[in-house]
Amino acid sequence: MQRLRELSRRVEAVYGEMADTFSSYQQDSGLSCRSSCGECCTQPTIEATVLEMLPLALHLFDQGKAEQTLTQLEELPEVSGCFFYQRLSFDGKQGQCTVYQQRPSICRVFGAAGYRDKMGKTSLSVCKTIKSDKAEKYQQHLIMLTEHPPPMMMSAKEQVNELDYELGNKHYPINQALFMALEKVLFKSYYSSFSTDLQIA
Repeated sequence: MQRLRELSRRVEAVYGEMADTFSSYQQDSGLSCRSSCGECCTQPTIEATVLEMLPLALHLFDQGKAEQTLTQLEELPEVSGCFFYQRLSFDGKQGQCTVYQQRPSICRVFGAAGYRDKMGKTSLSVCKTIKSDKAEKYQQHLIMLTEHPPPMMMSAKEQVNELDYELGNKHYPINQALFMALEKVLFKSYYSSFSTDLQIA
């Protein structure tokens, strides 16, 4: 269990650096998300690794909510948006993240970030809502890509996932990744306490 906690601390340290880099770029460029927009959070295609969900799994465990959340995740439809997204509008496009501090890396870099196109050149990934709201700024930054390159989405995610190959080598739908992280934490917790009991006996 101690190893998972140490690994989680290392993931959170990278998340801190990531937040500074991507938030600064999005604010400086004016390509930041619309207030209370959560359209991306409803998409069933969002993926994360088990490693990315480890800080959240440990947070839930420490709050005594791990087993309850595991049960709730089991009951979700196979195709669904993020479990921790709280809808504030009927269509789900407005809402908020209820675990914002523990959100995975995809949530930290999404909105406006760089990626490599098929030719290996830097391109700008911007969500359709930001493109619509800030069309002029988007066009300006497309023109300024070489002069002011955006932080790269995959580089940031790889920084996290390289911390542990076993837990960071495969992406899953976000709810499944959390389910697997919770199982890992509960399994380690059970055997840690079992080992402690044996030592006392």
